[in-house]
Amino acid sequence: MEASEDWLVESLRLYQDFHAFDLSGATRVLEWIDDKGVFVAGCESLKKNEILHLILPLRLSVKENQGLFPERDFKVCHGGFSDKPVFDLKHVPETRLLLTSGLPGCSLQVWQIAEDSDVIKAVSTIAMHEEEESLWPRMAVFSSVAPGVLHGARLSSLKITDLESQKIMYASGVGDREALSSLQVLGADTFAFCCTSGRLGLVDIRQKWAPSESPGPGSGGGRWCAEVRSRDQDPGPSIASLGSNGQLCLLDPRDLCHPVSSVQCPVSRPSPDPELLQVTWAPVLDNCLAISGFDGTVQVYDVTSWGGIESQVEPLFTHRGHIFLDANELDAAPLVTTHIWHPCKPRTLLSAADDASLHVWDWVDLCAS
Repeated sequence: MEASEDWLVESLRLYQDFHAFDLSGATRVLEWIDDKGVFVAGCESLKKNEILHLILPLRLSVKENQGLFPERDFKVCHGGFSDKPVFDLKHVPETRLLLTSGLPGCSLQVWQIAEDSDVIKAVSTIAMHEEEESLWPRMAVFSSVAPGVLHGARLSSLKITDLESQKIMYASGVGDREALSSLQVLGADTFAFCCTSGRLGLVDIRQKWAPSESPGPGSGGGRWCAEVRSRDQDPGPSIASLGSNGQLCLLDPRDLCHPVSSVQCPVSRPSPDPELLQVTWAPVLDNCLAISGFDGTVQVYDVTSWGGIESQVEPLFTHRGHIFLDANELDAAPLVTTHIWHPCKPRTLLSAADDASLHVWDWVDLCAS
């Protein structure tokens, strides 16, 4: 208990805000709808899983240091139930539509947020033509006048489907059966993919399939995920690729074959569940990113000075709240399942763990203060 008590005292200095909540079940998804609402969804097998639209507490907008506030004051705005686990959820911008996927991965579910009630209801299904026992389709949304969903479990099954007509608007048309770990829409006609092997590609759908590619990290093994930084941020390496052993590579999209830097993050162990690996760029904090999926922490890094190959780097900040807050045994520490940056507040993140805890935290920049 001493370590937990020490952390509680230290947290008063480390955090500008810290709010801790308990969900009814663990979630693997956190998806924004504007800067005040977020979607969560259960990911457990053999039960109905809640899909909830939560409004963040008003107290998060207060400026002064509030310390710790373990409380249950998220407001449930809408809710529904899924018959299968939800491993991914996307909100279609400027609509009341949601998309979910999970195992068994034979389809995508389309949901609608009711205007005149608090219900999130299933409205249609987008069928997959490939039967995958252990893989589920990754997703990303093209938001345009006629929104479409990019989806696929492997490169060979990558498609863009029009949400209204459910017509296939684009398909990779290749036989390459590499499994995908992430998809990301970059613009009206471009997207990025990352394979579990670490292979990366940038695709222009106005052309026949001919992606700009990196071959991946080679024969090192392990699984990988990646995220591309928003193009309106500062120039420099804009692709971050994270391996299940804690290796983190930064790449320039103009030369995907030669990483700008490759570092080793000080993770406690290789990821026990590489499906939960995550790397995310801060939307309004220059050159910062966060990683999770190795243990009960979220690590934040400033990549400004990274270059070449470095043996190990140190995080700018590590959120340990899921380990210490209300934890009875350190050996049974939870595993962080997902995290997300606040779209407007520079140092505010949300993180969730497999013990159904949900944290909202804003760390203090001790160097600046």
